Amino acid sequence: MSLFKARDWWSTVLGEKEEFDQGCLCLADVDNTGNGQGDGAQAEDMLLEVHLRDPILQVEVGKFVSGTEMLHLAVLHSRKLCVYSVSGTLGNVEHGNQYQIKLMYEHNLQRTACNMTYGSFGGVKGRDLICIQSMDGMLMVFEQESYAFGRFLPGSLLPGPLAYSSRTDSFITVSSCRQVESYKYQVLAFATDADKRQETEQQKLGSGKRLVVDWTLNIGEQALDICIVSFNQSASSVFVLGERNFFCLKDNGQIRFMKKLDCSPSCFLPYCSVSEGTINTLIGNHNHMLHIYQDVTLKWATQLPHIPVAVRVGCLHDLKGVIVTLSDDGHLQCSYLGTDPSFFQAPKVESRELHYEELDIELKELQKIIKDVNKSQGIWPMTEREDDLKVSAMVSPKFDSVSQAADVEVGTDLVPSVTVKVTLQNRLALQKAKLSVYVQPPLVLTCDQFTFEFMAPEMSRTVAFSVYLKGSYTPSELEGNAVVSYSRPSDINPDGIPRVIQCKFRLPLKLICLPGQPSKTASHKLTIDTNKSPVSLLSLFPGFANQSEDDQVNVMGFRFLRGSRVTLLASKTSQRYRIQSEQFEDLWLITNELIIRLQEYFEKQGIKDFACSFSGSMPLQEYFELIDHHFELRINGEKLEELLSERAVQFRAIQRRLLTRFKDKTPAPLQHLDTLLDGTYKQVIALADAVEENQDSLFQSFTRLKSATHLVILLIGLWQKLSTDQITILEAAFLPLQQDTQELGWEETVDAAISHLLKTCLSKSSKEQALNLSSQLNIPKDTSRLKKHITLLCDRLAKGGRLCLSTDAAAPQTMVMPVGGCTTIPESDLEERSIEQDSTELFTNHKHLIVETPLPEVSPLQGVSE
Repeated sequence: MSLFKARDWWSTVLGEKEEFDQGCLCLADVDNTGNGQGDGAQAEDMLLEVHLRDPILQVEVGKFVSGTEMLHLAVLHSRKLCVYSVSGTLGNVEHGNQYQIKLMYEHNLQRTACNMTYGSFGGVKGRDLICIQSMDGMLMVFEQESYAFGRFLPGSLLPGPLAYSSRTDSFITVSSCRQVESYKYQVLAFATDADKRQETEQQKLGSGKRLVVDWTLNIGEQALDICIVSFNQSASSVFVLGERNFFCLKDNGQIRFMKKLDCSPSCFLPYCSVSEGTINTLIGNHNHMLHIYQDVTLKWATQLPHIPVAVRVGCLHDLKGVIVTLSDDGHLQCSYLGTDPSFFQAPKVESRELHYEELDIELKELQKIIKDVNKSQGIWPMTEREDDLKVSAMVSPKFDSVSQAADVEVGTDLVPSVTVKVTLQNRLALQKAKLSVYVQPPLVLTCDQFTFEFMAPEMSRTVAFSVYLKGSYTPSELEGNAVVSYSRPSDINPDGIPRVIQCKFRLPLKLICLPGQPSKTASHKLTIDTNKSPVSLLSLFPGFANQSEDDQVNVMGFRFLRGSRVTLLASKTSQRYRIQSEQFEDLWLITNELIIRLQEYFEKQGIKDFACSFSGSMPLQEYFELIDHHFELRINGEKLEELLSERAVQFRAIQRRLLTRFKDKTPAPLQHLDTLLDGTYKQVIALADAVEENQDSLFQSFTRLKSATHLVILLIGLWQKLSTDQITILEAAFLPLQQDTQELGWEETVDAAISHLLKTCLSKSSKEQALNLSSQLNIPKDTSRLKKHITLLCDRLAKGGRLCLSTDAAAPQTMVMPVGGCTTIPESDLEERSIEQDSTELFTNHKHLIVETPLPEVSPLQGVSE
């Protein structure tokens, strides 16, 4: 049982399938016995039940009958107001007392009623007057048995809660404008009668009979209820319960305090506090809770079995402070606050001696087991040996007879397409299997999404799609990826456990490349060394042999569909291969394809010790030029977007000016606003076109930058003979993004990753490890910091640095500079200043990358010989 649950003293359920509201509960001495209860009555007895035929909107108890100060019951119906007398007689049998209800008088209403309030209007003594508010905003005042007058509230749209303040003799309500409004009774009494709504000439001259509000306060929300609290004659407070706040106002409408509520309220009741100068408030909410506030401080919270729509506090059977709540479905409960005593006693804990040395040994053993498991299994749990689903992809060795890229033009060449078939073989029944295929742009697919609602056990499904080039630039990779997400049903989860499996496939080089004429000269060259005799290029690239140059087996030309050319040369005796091109990024695909085909060739020959290496200088200068170009496009894109935003604001401002001129009843000259609008519109269109063009250029530049990055990672791996895990770390650092955006770009992401490597596994001292890296990735001012970190990374690797993700590698390493490689890079600003004069000598031979052992100067078309 909850500690803060309301203690049920008495409860019952009223009616059957009836609805109740805040006006349906009234706590009073309706039978005038003087003690708040019937003689001999029990709390569980129903004293009286009468069927009144009409729906009841509200009940109140007051001095509503003339000639007597006894309390009577007023019942408000939609079209009638009835006043009853409730009396009891002593019973002579065991059933107890008998209670009767007698109609004293009634008023038939001309308008549909909403709610009512009562009080000693105008300061009358010994009797209460009733004020009824209609649905159309009319206040009807009844002086007991007679109708007094009716007044329409100005600007009334929907009726709100209504209350009467006896101290100021005014009515307070909340209008549909979300304003608390106060009207003096004297102003209402002397204002124009409700039947004479049209203004007369006397009113226009200022006779003083217009209904004027005393004060208003904008609370910014609809009100649920209003209560007037006056515990002494010197001051009173107006409490307003809103949808999210409750307000305490002074008599003049000034805010005394307000409280923002955490939950949506349903009812409230202010009552006197034991502390002088403070007021307690009961607030019920839709979370079955009743909160007790002392001004704005929460003093107690108790849980109710229902959502209260009305709450009262009274004295029943000499029990003071009983909380009476009523729900909308008729649950009536009398409860009190408090807690039940706890009879639970915590059991005694057996004391035992702790051997801290044994606990330390056990803790170290457990940590070692956890560390070994993480090293062997990785982060993800091991899967079952027999997979639920097997995915395989097969690329057709021939092009499609009818190309799927019929509407695509890349220069003057016809764009071919190749078919890829993906096969799914499942061992168990699978649900909602979805196949997604991804290739590097500008390669596109005829269909990239396939859905299988249900796959029966031991079932095989095959889908086919075509891939072709759609764009005037070269993709960064020829590798595609097929990912299948599916759900495997289980006993615990019949809907299925989500799982993912993927399969990679490699597209043919001839999809984007054609045989071309070898070039004698090129701006960018690099040489790959091997440990085996050179292989004929015709056997490595059988589909790219030039028919007119069959005798040139050691030279081969490639021409990409977008027009750029790459030349591949093989030395007959020096175990070297040279790749050269006019564009640095174009070297990547041919170099990678050469290494893959060499590895496949020697594997077929049964040779397992084949290896490639790179001994030239790192082509960082060419790489940095691509980085600068990409960064320049990003900066240009930001400037264009700022200009476009400014012009759009200007365009909207001119539109507002013109709209104001057109709405003006008095025609005024446009003052060339139409010309300015037309010129601004043309600027907006031109800037939008420029933004789109810059985005296309940025996307192509990012693709070229990824190609160059792949090439640099490949050369670093061959240069330092890095393992597969180390190359994976480099790829994660240099290629963290699949798509480049203005909010998160390649430069700041790569700089953060490389800085982390330099701070951890490639750190030179413990001082570098203590440096704190920025947690925010913002676009840098320039690329100098990034280029410095990339150069420093190459220098640390040249000095013997080791890439590793484990914490053991973060210790300072002793680095030895190998023979050859990069020039020493400064580690601090002081060291950097000392070699500023020699900075121009770094990577000066960037046009010809082979420095130490260059190939002989021989015409490429005549072969390479020593």
